[in-house]
Amino acid sequence: MSVNLRKTAVVFPALLSLAVTLPALAEAAQVTGRASVTQAKLGKDNPPGVSVVFWLTPLSEQPSSRPQDQSETPHSQLIQKNKVFIPHIMVVQVGSQVDFPNHDPFFHNVFSLFNGKRFDLGLYEAGSTRGVRFDRAGICYIFCNIHPQMSAVVVVVDTPYFAMSNAKGEVSILRVPPGRYQLNVWEEHCAPKDLEALSHPITVGENDTSLGNLHLRESVEPAVAHLNKYGKPYDPEVFPSPIYVKP
Repeated sequence: MSVNLRKTAVVFPALLSLAVTLPALAEAAQVTGRASVTQAKLGKDNPPGVSVVFWLTPLSEQPSSRPQDQSETPHSQLIQKNKVFIPHIMVVQVGSQVDFPNHDPFFHNVFSLFNGKRFDLGLYEAGSTRGVRFDRAGICYIFCNIHPQMSAVVVVVDTPYFAMSNAKGEVSILRVPPGRYQLNVWEEHCAPKDLEALSHPITVGENDTSLGNLHLRESVEPAVAHLNKYGKPYDPEVFPSPIYVKP
């Protein structure tokens, strides 16, 4: 019986690579938890529409915690529709591209002056799209320079291990390799010092890991109206047109 040595030489390394990869995937665990949020004024838990972002930062070098391949980075979308950003909160990994399509029949001007990414997409018309590559970690608050009621948040994290809670407050971070991690939590209306107090190291084993229940309380500090991209209050009416009305 003859053996094709050339084919054997090609197939054997591929099988060896698969054999190394499969145990690594099998060891990856699911990290679950639950978050409850108490409103500052009403004292009610888990108000509708509240989202809590969780992410795990490796404290030791993990083989699968390498930066994502930019050629495979998906494009997320923050849609502008009916003078609202959809979704209101988004979490992405550093290096991700987010597109801002304008689905309204009038102009928008998307900008951010905060630490996650400073940008100004300028004035662009209905049906067009502009995008931003988020290349540093941080909390990026996003507004429209024309419509002061429009706001969104892009949470940019320097790790592939992140998730956002669902309507029940449940969160699930998939495919986390065993190791030591720093747990980080963010919610839009909580004070930074309270969120920092919830951050702590955890150990993920080969089996699924539970974070338990985390309770967050919204800040009692009153919200301050944001300014436009020039650092000034919004004009009551930007253009003399019935579609641009004072909110």
